[in-house]
Amino acid sequence: MPLTPFHLAIQVRDIDEARDFYGRKLGLPEGRSAPEWIDFNLFGHQLVTHLNPFLGRDGKVSSIANGVDGHGVPVPHFGVVLRMTDWELLAEQLQQFIDGFVIEPYVRFKGETGEQATMFFLDPSGNALEFKAFKDIEEQLFAN
Repeated sequence: MPLTPFHLAIQVRDIDEARDFYGRKLGLPEGRSAPEWIDFNLFGHQLVTHLNPFLGRDGKVSSIANGVDGHGVPVPHFGVVLRMTDWELLAEQLQQFIDGFVIEPYVRFKGETGEQATMFFLDPSGNALEFKAFKDIEEQLFAN
């Protein structure tokens, strides 16, 4: 079955802050919006940021961290699997404005089966994002 776009709705503490982070900084095209929400095109998928006024200006979405490869991986998290060249370009772009990655961009299993690149960071509301890439995306994406 061919892949189809997913829809993900997340909570944010401030709509203008979300527009700045996802739209201006990440460069995601904006779709429809209202005072309480914004649709973004996340690499062909629909990401919707919804205002949660109960988070407050200093509020953050809560998460936990699970140990993976010696790193504390934030849960929950979301993101997109990219082609390696696109991941590398995104990592360069993000390093211009992300102040403190949860997990800095790096390559796991270099030169081995399953070689993959990954990075984790938070949006201003504390939502955790992971972008990753596999050396051989078709072989690794849905490996059993």
